[in-house]
Amino acid sequence: MNILKIRNLELGNGIPAICIPNTGKTTEEILSLTRKFTELPMDIMEWRVDWFDEVDDISKVKNTLAEIRNILGDTPLLCTFRTKKEGGVRELNTSEYVTLNKSIAETGLADLVDVEIFTGDETVSELIQSIHDYGCKVIASNHDFFKTPDREDIISRLCKMQEMKADVLKIAVMPQSKKDVLTLLSATEEMVSQHAKVPVVTMSMADLGCISRITGEFFGSCLTFGSGEAASAPGQIPASSLHNFLQAIHHSIP
Repeated sequence: MNILKIRNLELGNGIPAICIPNTGKTTEEILSLTRKFTELPMDIMEWRVDWFDEVDDISKVKNTLAEIRNILGDTPLLCTFRTKKEGGVRELNTSEYVTLNKSIAETGLADLVDVEIFTGDETVSELIQSIHDYGCKVIASNHDFFKTPDREDIISRLCKMQEMKADVLKIAVMPQSKKDVLTLLSATEEMVSQHAKVPVVTMSMADLGCISRITGEFFGSCLTFGSGEAASAPGQIPASSLHNFLQAIHHSIP
């Protein structure tokens, strides 16, 4: 598996990293949750900026980001504005989306910025380049809350992210059957073993897909999202339980 070093974390090496999403609405709530999460088995924290009540004020986003960084210390931080069309709680137009993500990367306080790969090829290419210019890494992402695409389509989407120079490739899909979960896992294994040059993150959502959140070490997904308090997506397992599952699986591998 390809490895990406972020601070003291080697993403893609051994046990999948645990990422806990922070969906606080106010600065006070966000910081309170951050403090709580540092006491949990967390390798990365994701700040879901789309939940922030004052996301329209870039200066307040930056100030909150600085306070988060101060609490996290050397724990890696992923910043994500998830648009409504991909499961988020707020919408920005494309220009606002680009400005927000560039502003976050410019601070040097975030280690990773999420970029939705279907925002438009020219926009995404320019945004990824800008984020890289600021010394920040990119998780390219795609979320399908309605279905599980076929295996070839999943691999094609991940390859597109790689071609656009993302540092981590992420896709989340919604299963309608157990077979859909197997499709996602099969696509993950093929992507990682035959195509990927960078770390890959995949998940099948909802209760039906929860098994995909703990089998990354077998199939190649290098990171899994666990809930600290409220889940940010259907099917997330509490971080403490997730840690135990991942450890048990790791120690059972020859």
